[in-house]
Amino acid sequence: MTRPTRRHLISIDDLATEDLDRIVRRGVQFAAGELEDARPLHDAVVGVLFRKTSTRTRTAFSAGALRLGARLITYGPGDLQENTGETVEDTAAVLSRMIDTLVARTAGSEAELRAYADQQRMAVVNAMSADEHPTQALTDLTTLLGRFGRIEGLRVLYIGEGNNTASALTLALSRYQGTELFLRTPPGYGVAERYLDRAAVNAKKSGARVEQRHDMDGLPQADVIYTTRWQTTGTVKPDLDWPRLFAPFQVGPAVMATSADAVFMHDLPAHRGEEVTADVLDGPASIAFQQAENKYHSARAVLEWCMTGTQAG
Repeated sequence: MTRPTRRHLISIDDLATEDLDRIVRRGVQFAAGELEDARPLHDAVVGVLFRKTSTRTRTAFSAGALRLGARLITYGPGDLQENTGETVEDTAAVLSRMIDTLVARTAGSEAELRAYADQQRMAVVNAMSADEHPTQALTDLTTLLGRFGRIEGLRVLYIGEGNNTASALTLALSRYQGTELFLRTPPGYGVAERYLDRAAVNAKKSGARVEQRHDMDGLPQADVIYTTRWQTTGTVKPDLDWPRLFAPFQVGPAVMATSADAVFMHDLPAHRGEEVTADVLDGPASIAFQQAENKYHSARAVLEWCMTGTQAG
C-alpha cells in the first residue's frame, strides 16, 4: 500500500531541479486554465498562519487551497499559544495531528520554519521568512515561463535591496541553463554572501551567471528589469540615511530605456515615486499585475506538490 507523505518548502534549495521545474510548469498550466477541474486537496485542511501583513500571498494560498478542494483554518499573529510561551516544536506536534498543510509567513528565521517542519504529518510552506521568499521566486519563474516560453538563457536585471525576494530569485534563476542575473544593490544592502555562494554552486552545473554590483553604471542589456519595495515587510533598516543610498537605484524611464524591449516586474506592494516611477509601473512594459495574479496560480502548484507525494508504507 502507499500512504501520503508531506513535502516541505522552506527554501528553494529544498527543491530538486526537476521539482522546481515541475512546480513552475504546473503553475503555467494553472494560469492557462488547463487544470480548473483539478481537486487534489479534496477534504484536506490547510492552516494559514500570517504574523505579518499580506495581500497577494495570503489571498493566493487561501483561494488556491479552496479551489483545489481544501478547507481553511486561518491564524493571525495573536491566535496561537506560542504567544503565551508554548514552543514552536509543541505547536507543530499538535497542529500536525489536525491539519495537512501549514502555510506560514513569520518574517522570522528559517530555523523556526524548519522546527515546524520537523515532522512528517503536516507539510510546511514558507510564505516568507526574514531571509528568503521562495514562493515569490516560484511565482516569478512562472511569470517568466508564461511570458517568454522559456527561462533558460534569459537575462534578468534586478535593481534594489538584496532582500528575501532577491535571495530566493538568486537561488532559483541560477538553476537554469545560460540564465544571467545581474544584481544592482545599494552598498551594504546586497544579497548575502551565503546565497551568492549557493547560487555559484548551482551556476557551475547549469552554466548560469550571477553578478552583484553596488552601482548603476553601465547597466547590461536585459530581457527583464525587476525591482521590489525598498522597505521590506517585517524589517527596519538600522541606517537612518538609507533613502540617500537607495535613491540612485530607482527604476524610471531612463533605466528602462537601457533595454528597450525589456519587461518590468515588481513583486508588489509598490511605492510609486520611490523604487519605481508611476509611468514605469503602470506603463506598457509592466507585467507586475500579471505577476501578482500568477502568485495564485503558483500557489496552487506549490500546494499540489506538497500534498500529492506518495511513499511505500
